[in-house]
Amino acid sequence: MLKYRVLSRSCHIFHPKSLSNNTLKSESTQELLQTLGFIRRSQAGLFQWLPLGLRSLNKLTGIIRNRMDNDCGAVEVSLSAVSSKSLWQTTGRWTNSELFKFKDSKGKQYCLTATCEEDITDLMKNYVTSYKDMPITVYQITRKYRDEIRPRGGLLRGREFLMKDAYSFASTKEEAFASFQELDETYNKIFKDLKIPFVSAWADSGDIGGEFSKEFHLIHESGEDTLMSCKDCGDISTLDMSQSFPEKDGQYLGDVDCKYALTKDHSTLICFYYPKNRQLNWNLALNVMDKDIDLALRDKPNDLVLEAYQNDNEDIMFSKILRVMDCRLNSKSNFPDFPLKEYLKNNFGQIDDVSIVDAQADEICGKCENGNLQSFKSIEVGHIFLLGNKYSKPLNVKFVDKENKNDTFVHMGCYGIGVSRLTGSVAELGRDANGFRWPAIIAPYKVSICTGPSNEENLQRIKDIRSKLLDNSSIDVQNDMLDQFNEKLGIGARIKLSHAMGIPLCVIVGPKNWPNVEIEVRGIRWGKRDQWKTEFEKKTQEWNWKCTENENGIEKHVVPIEHLAEVVDILLRDM
Repeated sequence: MLKYRVLSRSCHIFHPKSLSNNTLKSESTQELLQTLGFIRRSQAGLFQWLPLGLRSLNKLTGIIRNRMDNDCGAVEVSLSAVSSKSLWQTTGRWTNSELFKFKDSKGKQYCLTATCEEDITDLMKNYVTSYKDMPITVYQITRKYRDEIRPRGGLLRGREFLMKDAYSFASTKEEAFASFQELDETYNKIFKDLKIPFVSAWADSGDIGGEFSKEFHLIHESGEDTLMSCKDCGDISTLDMSQSFPEKDGQYLGDVDCKYALTKDHSTLICFYYPKNRQLNWNLALNVMDKDIDLALRDKPNDLVLEAYQNDNEDIMFSKILRVMDCRLNSKSNFPDFPLKEYLKNNFGQIDDVSIVDAQADEICGKCENGNLQSFKSIEVGHIFLLGNKYSKPLNVKFVDKENKNDTFVHMGCYGIGVSRLTGSVAELGRDANGFRWPAIIAPYKVSICTGPSNEENLQRIKDIRSKLLDNSSIDVQNDMLDQFNEKLGIGARIKLSHAMGIPLCVIVGPKNWPNVEIEVRGIRWGKRDQWKTEFEKKTQEWNWKCTENENGIEKHVVPIEHLAEVVDILLRDM
């Protein structure tokens, strides 16, 4: 007990001595996390975790570790943060501009790991040598590094971040998909444990690659991502994976934009035509072409694509040209001039009535072709991929199958949660004009005890409350309760600080009502909002439990100390 109290007092140096209303309202989430002593920015995109923030971070990693260990039987490992250039060259990812790269004293090149597909595959090739060794999923919770040119959003996009990354290894496609589904379910349980509103959406696999992927998002207007949801079939997709159709085809009469591409063998020039006020969607374009597009030219300007087309075809006159027309266009749309002057019309092909631009709200869902789409902003916090052989093949990870053959490549999946990013996202999600409002399960403390001066009477009252909670509550008094504040703070300032920190329940103890105590509710009821009222109606008379709401909308409960533990447990259930 003495050790705990001394440690608590030592943490006061990280907390503010006073808080103004203007600070709570005007500061960004990153700034407020610093002001309240959760984190400290050392340089752009780099943060130190202080005791208060570390408490929430550790609680979150505990939730993740519990689900990974017990729900999908994953095995925890810890890989080095330093990775060899040779591995990344083998998979073709060494040219990634976001890698922190360096040389050792002997001139050998390395990078700090931004993700671990290469290293985990190289590790596991020593252990998955037979079909009997699979399926298996391994994971780690460790720091990752990304050389962001413009770090932003505080913990949402930093240069160093804490991440949970997992990798599954399977002997067949069916086995790999079963692992993917199992991790999908595990992720759903992790986010449900937090009680925060989230959605999962089909997504683009991006640079990680693979057959398909899903993202997990928190819905919030500050998010950088856009999700599209169908009001009819309920399908949710990221913007780059969402297909839409206009209410009526061919209604666009304005200027038309065009993007040139080449087939993989460079034999055909592809001309994608779409409304100038819309954004070409490369995923939809790839699907139209059955993925026969040279993606190395994807971001090149049209003149360079044309130059490559002309250089790789001896006689342009006889070369092939394919026009792909977005379904919103018609013959009266204002098309740009075609740059090639010599060509045979017989070599022209055309694909009509396809959608190749980013979806917009109120258009028709491309999946069910019935409901209208709605859009909303979100923050991505997790991503799962079915990789197939993308990494096992270049790294030559084979196994002995049931026929005793050793020529089959391992099937893989990878699964990430940005742990520090999720912490920052939840801080953003539950924030209001008075500070943070954490879900109880990852709040730095679930309960605070606010009293007046540290005299003998108040210290004894705190001791009595600790004893009651210790004996009768699910609260871990050592880890879930804050009762040590800066002695210079009055009771009002302590309550304000407790609320700003986001502690769900504040127990207020004063001489007037003792042995009754007052509980101010700060937490958000993410679950069933009024579920606690059922217990309240049953016990209000028996426990002399009273509930009021003041003019500021703050919910207050008054209860004798002998029933404090039971009321605290009831109130925390949905927070």
